[in-house]
Amino acid sequence: MTALATAAGTAPSLDTILAATRDVKGTTSARIDEIHKITGGLRMLALNALIESARAGENGRGFSVVAAEVREISTRVGAIAQQFSAELSRQMDGLESMTLAMSSQAAGQRLVDLALNAIELMDRNLYERTCDVRWWATDSAVVEALTEPSAERASYASRRLGVILGAYTVYLDIWLCDREGRVVANGRPERFAVAGQSARNEPWFAKSMGLATGDDYAVADVTRSPLLHDAEVATYATAVRAGGATHGMPLGVLAIHFDWEPQARAIVQGVRLSEEEAGRSRVMLVDARKRVIASSDGRGVLSETIRFDTGGQKAGFSVDGGGTTTAFHLTPGYETYAGLGWYGVIEQKAR
Repeated sequence: MTALATAAGTAPSLDTILAATRDVKGTTSARIDEIHKITGGLRMLALNALIESARAGENGRGFSVVAAEVREISTRVGAIAQQFSAELSRQMDGLESMTLAMSSQAAGQRLVDLALNAIELMDRNLYERTCDVRWWATDSAVVEALTEPSAERASYASRRLGVILGAYTVYLDIWLCDREGRVVANGRPERFAVAGQSARNEPWFAKSMGLATGDDYAVADVTRSPLLHDAEVATYATAVRAGGATHGMPLGVLAIHFDWEPQARAIVQGVRLSEEEAGRSRVMLVDARKRVIASSDGRGVLSETIRFDTGGQKAGFSVDGGGTTTAFHLTPGYETYAGLGWYGVIEQKAR
């Protein structure tokens, strides 16, 4: 069975072709070595024949002509074999180099596609978060708790937010804040005692209060929230408006805190790598500052900034001197969610 033998109906991979190329190169080299041995033996026999014919004098003259011809033929065959070996070696080296380049290109492009798949999955997930916050900000219990503030309305809004959280398990908590940024209600008060705390200095609060319409939303970088027991969160927020109207006056802010760590971990660890590949690969999501916000090995999250040169491209890969491939793909966004300039990134060490 040759290196190109594959299962019925299965096209050979570039690795298989490369292995077959090296097999052919090795086989050819071995056969040419055999030719050299044979021609060397023939020349030695011809030399011995010439010596014996010289000893035989006149009687060996005819035999010496044959011996000289044999030596000449073996020399020519040896020269042809040597030339063939050199030419074939150059061609096989070129074929091997091209196959290696094709294999590297194919492997790198596959990692780019997997990086795209990771960031696309997150984009689609977060698109739903933008829909959720804009929808829930129009809930009558939320609007009324800010329109006519009272302990009773705040309590009802809290219960209503709790019902939402019971159905949407991807959130840690939902906060309802008044115009001053004070949390007046949240969905899990028994777990997070945040009522009365101020969110005024949170970046998403000021952005939300300045939004033009109820169709808009604000989002903050992934961070750890001290008020949510230092959990990693991606916060999406929008203004709660008078009457729940799209162009109503802002009454406060509704903020939904996406439970980032388990959701992001599921995506980066779910990328379809073989078991062998997974052992030498690191799948990451990085933000616009190239800060690691999710990593398949759990390292460097929110603390590490990685370096890779995009060359002004949305997607691509590079291979360093040690053979490590770094593939990346910029967020393409999803539907009305343009993305935040994040990247899917995969680092894979050479075998």
